[in-house]
Amino acid sequence: MTPVSSRQARGDVPWTSAIFQTVLACSLIGVMGVTLISPILPDLRSVFKISDAQIGLMITAYTLPGVFLTPFIGLLSDRLGRRTVVLPLLVLFGLAGGGIALGPSFRGVLALRFVQGIGGSGLMVLAITLIGDFYGGKRRNKIMGVNGSAIGIGAATYPLLGGALATIRWNIPFAFFGLSLVVGAIALFTLEEPTIADPPAIGTYVSRVISAVLISRALGLWAAAFLTFFLFYGCILTVLSLLLSDVHGLSAGQIGLLFSMVSIANATTASQYGRISQYFDARQLISLGFVGFGVSLLGVWAASTPILIGAMLLCFGLGFGLVMPSLDTTVVSLVSGQLRASMMGVLTSMLWLGQTVGPIAFTGFAGAAFDEPVTGYRFSLLFWGTATLIGGVLAFLALNRR
Repeated sequence: MTPVSSRQARGDVPWTSAIFQTVLACSLIGVMGVTLISPILPDLRSVFKISDAQIGLMITAYTLPGVFLTPFIGLLSDRLGRRTVVLPLLVLFGLAGGGIALGPSFRGVLALRFVQGIGGSGLMVLAITLIGDFYGGKRRNKIMGVNGSAIGIGAATYPLLGGALATIRWNIPFAFFGLSLVVGAIALFTLEEPTIADPPAIGTYVSRVISAVLISRALGLWAAAFLTFFLFYGCILTVLSLLLSDVHGLSAGQIGLLFSMVSIANATTASQYGRISQYFDARQLISLGFVGFGVSLLGVWAASTPILIGAMLLCFGLGFGLVMPSLDTTVVSLVSGQLRASMMGVLTSMLWLGQTVGPIAFTGFAGAAFDEPVTGYRFSLLFWGTATLIGGVLAFLALNRR
C-alpha cells in the first residue's frame, strides 16, 4: 500500500483524484442493482402475472451469485490485480441489466438478473478494497464514510428515479443499468493498479485467508453483515414495499420516496463517520446501529400512516450509516493488502447471503404460516424489531463493561 502521507494523516478527502472518483462510481453502480427497481416490484406482479413469493425472486436471482462468487472474485483480485477484475464486472452488469429492458419472459428476466448479479457481486468489494489499498490512517476512515455517504445518496436517488421511470413504462428502469458501461469505459483510462507485494503461493495464501476468516472477531462481523442485509432487503425493500402497496395503496413513485428516507439518513450519518469513530470503537457503533434497526422496525409496525413510516425509516438509515462503514474499516484493517480483497469478498458474501435469503424468507414465511400474507408481514416487523432492539442494547452494554 502507498505510504501514509501527511495529507492522509490529516484525513483530507482527495475529491479531484481520478482513482477516488472511480471508486465512488463503482460503489454507486454496485448499490444500483436492487434499489433502482425496488419501488416497481408490486407493479411487476401484473406485468408477469406472478405471486408475491415469485416477485421476491427478482431480488434473489440477482443476489444469489454474490453469495458464492464474491470470495473467489476477491481471490482473483488479490492474485491478478484490481483492474483485471473490476472492468469485466462493470461490462457484465450493464449488458445483462440493460437486456431486461427488451422484455423477455419472466424466466428470461430471472436469467438476466442472475448474470447481472455476477457482474454486480464484486463491484462494492473492490471499491472498498481499493480504498484500503490507496489510503490509510484517518484518511481511510473519512473516505470510508464518504463512500458510505455516496452509497446512501445513490440509494436514496435510485428508488425515486426507478419509480419515476416506471411511470413511463415498466422496463425503462432496467435500461438505466446500461450506465455501468459508461463507468467501465471511464475506469479503463482512469483506474490505476495499486502497488501491493506479490501474494504468496496459492496453498499458503488460501491457508492464511481461512485462518483470518475464522478468528472470533471476524465471525462476529460476518454475522452482523448477514443480519443487516437480511433485515434491509427482507423487511424493508420487500415486505414493506408490498405493505405500502396493498395496505396503503401507494404507487411505485410514492414507495420510492419513502424508501429514500433510509438512504438520506444513511448518507448523513456515514458522512460524519470519521468524527463519530473518534468517540466509539467499531463494535460499539455496530451495536448502536442495530438499536436503530430495532427502533425502526418496531416503529414501522406501529405506524398508521405513510408519513410516520417514513419517519421510522430514518432510524433504519441512521443505523445503516453506523454499521456499514464500521464493518468495512474493521475488515480492511484485519489483514495485509495481499489478503484484503479476499476478506472483503467474504464480508460481501455475507451481505449478499442476507439479500438473497431475506426476501424469500419473509414472503415465504408470511404465505405459509398465515392465512393473509399482510398479517405475516406485520408479525415479522414486530418480531425482528423486538429481537434486534434487545440484541443491540445488550451488545452495547456488554462492550462498555469491558
